[in-house]
Amino acid sequence: MSLGVGLMSGTSIDGIDAAVVRFSSKADQKPLHLVAFETYRFPQKIRKRVLACSDGKFSDKEELCRLHFELGELFAGAVKKICHKAKIPIGRIDFIGSHGQTVCHLGQEGSVQLGEPSIIAERTGITTVADFRSRDIAAGGTGAPLAPYLHYHLFHSSRLSRAVHNLGGISNLTFLPKNASLKEVTGFDTGPGNMVIDGLMREKSGGRHHFDEDGRVALRGRISLSLLKELLRGPFIGKRPPKTCGREEFGRDFVMTFLSRGERLKLRFEDIVSTATAFTAVSIAENYRRFIFSKGRLDEIIFMGGGVHNETLMTMIRAELVGTKISTLDEYPFGIPSDAAEAVLFALLAHETLQGRPTNLPRVTGARKSVVLGTITPGN
Repeated sequence: MSLGVGLMSGTSIDGIDAAVVRFSSKADQKPLHLVAFETYRFPQKIRKRVLACSDGKFSDKEELCRLHFELGELFAGAVKKICHKAKIPIGRIDFIGSHGQTVCHLGQEGSVQLGEPSIIAERTGITTVADFRSRDIAAGGTGAPLAPYLHYHLFHSSRLSRAVHNLGGISNLTFLPKNASLKEVTGFDTGPGNMVIDGLMREKSGGRHHFDEDGRVALRGRISLSLLKELLRGPFIGKRPPKTCGREEFGRDFVMTFLSRGERLKLRFEDIVSTATAFTAVSIAENYRRFIFSKGRLDEIIFMGGGVHNETLMTMIRAELVGTKISTLDEYPFGIPSDAAEAVLFALLAHETLQGRPTNLPRVTGARKSVVLGTITPGN
């Protein structure tokens, strides 16, 4: 048995998700068990600095360097806090898997995550695995999505064909045909998840609001069909997989253009948010219609991630995918809340790295071969 901590900060830049995960090889125990989970919010000043760093026009190398090390300190602090919450002495933790904070993701051209793993290892004394995307990119892949490895282990079935869908800042899916082996799994990013909605809320409120709680703002608005159709003609939505995206496609520049288009159409802010929410829902459905339903029967789609709490978004998704069973991770007996899935993923990936097991899926990322992901920084 071993204990690992998974650390994740997503494209929404809300804070650090930390999960303590127990791994077992005993036949009478679950191979993966979530012991504790918490999200530690970023200080507002740090959040603003990370957002600025993620802007495509950012060029302050000294600030990038500082943030890389400051975020390492915050990630190390999150490990100590989650161990305290779980009442586990930090010396009992065998390893840490840290995704870091993505500030630039260019697919096959490269990817940058901040949060220096040497700081984490030095402050905690625990072996730290990080930089999970670079090896896949070196092997010809896009470095994303990585979540399909966890999705397969949780949901592959001999009877049912399933898709597992993560609604984070970016939206991505994993398709698990019944009886599929790991090599047969496919997956890709479908476009924005919460990113555009969150960006609109942040811009309009001057940073006071970071998301549309429960989808209440969108619920009060009316969808602009003309603006929605224009957005759906964008190059990413209809692009064939494998494909990955990030703030480069749907970050602040996209949000500001979206906002100005809506204002030129004399839309209320509620209408703009409602249209952004519809854009997320319809772009997800379009990807299923174009690239998944043609592969045969799909028995169920299981959603996870922060977006499942947006009731208006989930209602729109269900309306777009009528006839397909829609579930959430919270409805399954794994004991893993939707919000914890990505932190659990990076604990799992680190565990596999330390066992020397490949965890990228070439049919998902487009890599030439399976490779062991991550770099290892020994603890004390």
